[in-house]
Amino acid sequence: MNGRGSRYIFIFLVLSSFLMIFPFYWTVSSSMKLESEILASPPQWWPNPIIFSNYVKLFLHIPNFGLYFFNSTAVTIVVTFCQVLLSTLAGYAFAKLKFPGRDGIFFVMLLGLMIPLQVNLIPLYKIMDLFHWLDTYWALVVPNAVSIFNVFLMRQYMQSLPDELFEAARIDGCSEFFIFLKIALPLSLAGTTTLIIFSVMNSWNSFLWPRIVTHTETLFVLPVGLSQIQMKTVINHGEILAGTTLTALPLILLFMFMQNYFIDGMTAGAVKE
Repeated sequence: MNGRGSRYIFIFLVLSSFLMIFPFYWTVSSSMKLESEILASPPQWWPNPIIFSNYVKLFLHIPNFGLYFFNSTAVTIVVTFCQVLLSTLAGYAFAKLKFPGRDGIFFVMLLGLMIPLQVNLIPLYKIMDLFHWLDTYWALVVPNAVSIFNVFLMRQYMQSLPDELFEAARIDGCSEFFIFLKIALPLSLAGTTTLIIFSVMNSWNSFLWPRIVTHTETLFVLPVGLSQIQMKTVINHGEILAGTTLTALPLILLFMFMQNYFIDGMTAGAVKE
């Protein structure tokens, strides 16, 4: 590729990055503005003066905001643990074990990816009601404990691992669980990290399902709690943007610390050797 083509690609990437970063910049900067500056026309690109009262008012007007944060954290940790455990086990089974109907079962699971989430809401709600789990933490955790996409992700990644390692371990008399624990799991660190990021992101940002199955305010997660701000007080855009910033910050920090593993995990399983 010639130098001019490289420059065009670079310019395109810079513009694309700007389009993705700008909404977050606007959210953070506006959370430190006065209400009049947020709604000003033409827009004020930088807060003047910089204030942090919106963050203080957020906790004063929404005293349960800390509880929402705790609920999101607790649910995300439990869901992510279940996702990692079940998806890695299933991915190993579909990639490295031979059993009757393996490919057929996996094909049927992939068909489940074609079903929109909205189609499953009523059946899932009925199941939660049958088990008397509505308005409990169980309803927030159990339906999200496993994901077909994450099973597919780990299966594709583990298929890229050399079969000779597993055959040698079986010849030495190792059990399948020992092989999974001592060989497959350590070698799948990059894929598992990608799985963790996806699981945390989906659970942390989940709004529709928690909004349907929880009615008690002490069980609200952050996205649901934020939606209540404009319903309980006079709409204060600064407080809403402050809450949005605090909600997005953990995910951004997580990705910053794990981005190298994430990139490796997304590319290593792309092609089966």
